[in-house]
Amino acid sequence: MKKSWLMILCALLFALTAVFAAGCKQDTKTEAPETKATEAPETKTEEATEPETEEVTEPETEEATEPDAPAEDDAEVLGEGSTVFNFKVTDKDGNVKAFEIHTDETVVGDALLALELIEGEESQYGLYVKKVNGILADYDVDQTYWAFYVNGEYAMTGVDATDVEAGATYEFKVEK
Repeated sequence: MKKSWLMILCALLFALTAVFAAGCKQDTKTEAPETKATEAPETKTEEATEPETEEVTEPETEEATEPDAPAEDDAEVLGEGSTVFNFKVTDKDGNVKAFEIHTDETVVGDALLALELIEGEESQYGLYVKKVNGILADYDVDQTYWAFYVNGEYAMTGVDATDVEAGATYEFKVEK
């Protein structure tokens, strides 16, 4: 029983120390006060007065964007058709090129092949993409390959077996 009262007393003492330290601070930073558990707070009979603070306003900054994510306005519009999807190409240096694809194709691979954005070889597993937007990634040459993503997630199907979904984002990234 004595231990629980002692713990409550210590917690109250810590809280009072924090309140006292916050009231005595002269700058406008909002950092937590540093206190040691073994220090006892000083007791004063005078009332502490709060220091005058000036209202500090932060300068307005433009919203930060990821360097890999180009603005939608920068996307090159390609194709004709009633279905629209986003397509991004990320090269080995992390540079991203964005496209807005308009198509009537029902398979992503067919839409990208028709626009000559991808090239590859047929294999027993489907289309093995070696070139995207004119950039070669060939595992036999430099141990890199084109990884295919759907809405930011690694695709569970190949580009030639993925149905077009309006508004979706499809991406090829060079990976090792």
